[in-house]
Amino acid sequence: MRNPLPGLLAFTDPARTPDVLGLAASLRPGEALVYRSFGAADAETVARALRRITRRRGVLLLIGADVRLAHAVRADGVHLPERMAYQARALRRAHPRWLVTVAAHSPRAARVAASAAVVSAIFPSRSPSAGKPLGVLRLAQTVRRTATPIYALGGINNKTARRLLPAGVVGMAAVEGLRT
Repeated sequence: MRNPLPGLLAFTDPARTPDVLGLAASLRPGEALVYRSFGAADAETVARALRRITRRRGVLLLIGADVRLAHAVRADGVHLPERMAYQARALRRAHPRWLVTVAAHSPRAARVAASAAVVSAIFPSRSPSAGKPLGVLRLAQTVRRTATPIYALGGINNKTARRLLPAGVVGMAAVEGLRT
């Protein structure tokens, strides 16, 4: 892989991160932004602006669930929802320099990920799709049972992040909360 795994994946969300360009500009070199357009009409325009910002800042850009858009803007990879996890390894083989992450709400999904899996929700979260929190102990069990590098997502902020240290995750992922 061209780049080592980033310690932070910052996810966009139309409701919780309305200023995606500002979010990209706030990230540090070596971190990653996951742009999830959710079918927005201006997705390519926004993704191209994000690509300019992320290149300038040394931040990786992943595109959520849209391989065509990732190609168009020369992204550093893709992030797949769990329902698309079956595509992860083929995408990684086709694009060996890409970072291919997969959302994992089950141990099975974590095992089929290519570059890394994003396991959620770890703590209570404001996300409308968050299920019952796994907690740090179940997260650590998943990390031990899976050869795939694991990111923790869900309810992570400056206070809860410290509790993840013994779990063995490769990094953290968040939609909001890490800079507060």
